[in-house]
Amino acid sequence: MQTERIPLVVGVTGHRAIRPEDEPILSQAVETELKKLRERFPHTPLVLLSSLAEGADQLCARVALKLGIPLWAPLPLPSEDYETDFSGQVLDDFRALCAQAEQIFPVPAAEAAPAKPSRDFFYRQACIYIATHCHVLMALWDGHEGTATGCGTAETVSFALHRSFHPVLSAPLFSSTAVIHLFTPRGEAVTEAAGTVTRLGDDETWRTLMDRTEEFNALAGKAAPTPYPLLPEDRERDMLLDRMETVYQQADALSLQYAKVYRRVLILLAVVSTLITASFLLYDEANLHWLILVCGLALLIAWLLQRYAGRSSCHRRYLEYRVLAESLRAQAFLRYAGVNREAVTLLPWSQQEETPWIAMAMAVLGIGEGPRQTHDVRACWAEDQLHYHKAAQKKAKAKLRGSGRVVGVALTVSIALYLAALVFELLFGGLLFRFPAILEAESYRTLLKLVLGSISAATLFISNYYGKLSLSRGIEDHEKMAAFYERILERMALCGQVESLLVLLAREELIENGNWCSYQRDNVPDFSL
Repeated sequence: MQTERIPLVVGVTGHRAIRPEDEPILSQAVETELKKLRERFPHTPLVLLSSLAEGADQLCARVALKLGIPLWAPLPLPSEDYETDFSGQVLDDFRALCAQAEQIFPVPAAEAAPAKPSRDFFYRQACIYIATHCHVLMALWDGHEGTATGCGTAETVSFALHRSFHPVLSAPLFSSTAVIHLFTPRGEAVTEAAGTVTRLGDDETWRTLMDRTEEFNALAGKAAPTPYPLLPEDRERDMLLDRMETVYQQADALSLQYAKVYRRVLILLAVVSTLITASFLLYDEANLHWLILVCGLALLIAWLLQRYAGRSSCHRRYLEYRVLAESLRAQAFLRYAGVNREAVTLLPWSQQEETPWIAMAMAVLGIGEGPRQTHDVRACWAEDQLHYHKAAQKKAKAKLRGSGRVVGVALTVSIALYLAALVFELLFGGLLFRFPAILEAESYRTLLKLVLGSISAATLFISNYYGKLSLSRGIEDHEKMAAFYERILERMALCGQVESLLVLLAREELIENGNWCSYQRDNVPDFSL
């Protein structure tokens, strides 16, 4: 699987006892649906998520492996203990599938464990894990509640569509999982044919989510990854960290690429807008009638620039890929520090609702066994971010001073021109005197209007360009975050690298990231410049 791309994860739930005569029909139906997903999203690699229980889980796993789709196996218990559920051919099949799986791991509990948790409790946690870590849940199910102990298929479907469980750490309010229901009979009395497909969930939201994921994956690999590693290069290999860092570098590179396009469009719009104003003034005041063609051409260029900005989605991609990169940064550092906490559970509601594809990307990129190693992240995380925010604040202040100087010079020139116009009107325009002039008074008036109007227009457009960059807000944010990292480092010096501080660090980064994206959304490149 291409590690620079976000996988489309297909979870599996279903009946354990499938009628023998239905197995080939259901296998064909599963294969058809997986092929449809592959064709619909050609740049997004598929992964199957299955606990490999008897029946539907194993049937879907065999089909996925036949199609060359990687198999990830989140188990309710360690495999040695879980094996006691199987016997005979089913046990042999389980072991054979485990041998072909790309990764096998026991799932962490999402809910509070009772004093003496039963096996049913662990089976329920596996159902919750699959339902909340997949883009699509494939349910081989008869549509009824059933009488299964622990967690039945109906409950798993409810977890996917409604998040109807009781998490310890946070309540996931937003669900964007789609359910493909493949009708799977239990007994002889059936009302429809086995393998009949029904889709459940908010299909429009799911398609938007997957289209954004597909768009990122289509662009991934086209931009050269940033040369700066997220984590120390001499660290031990960790498949999940490698995956997170690779996607982070792609998101970072793409965000920087589209940021350049976005700012270039802003500058060109400012220049073209100034040209429109200057050419129209000359046309109107100097009777240079041919400049109406220049004005029209400039208007056409402005329209094309705005259309290009919309079609390239440079502004949206710049923001969303930055949010994705910074979210993965927080997740990667938590794991590198040895904290078994998913950063997606720390996302505020606004980010879950505005960019659900990023929230789901974080969830699926974190699928796997918890961290085994603990590393000191003060230097590579807290100190590095402190230095970044201080440097970014300094850079933003320099840009703001530059903007102020431009506006100040323009204001000074405008005042000088006004005084020149006033003196002219007093001496030659007839306000007090009418001394003879070399040229007619109207010619001087026209010249002054042109110069003053052009400078005023240029000042307005330049100041609006810098305003689109939200420099003042950025300086304030960098100052706050620098103070935050200084305080975090102080607490770490006193308390050590405790989990609560690391979780707080990740949460504040995600909130700051979301706030930045929120106010930047209004700065769309348009002709309002």
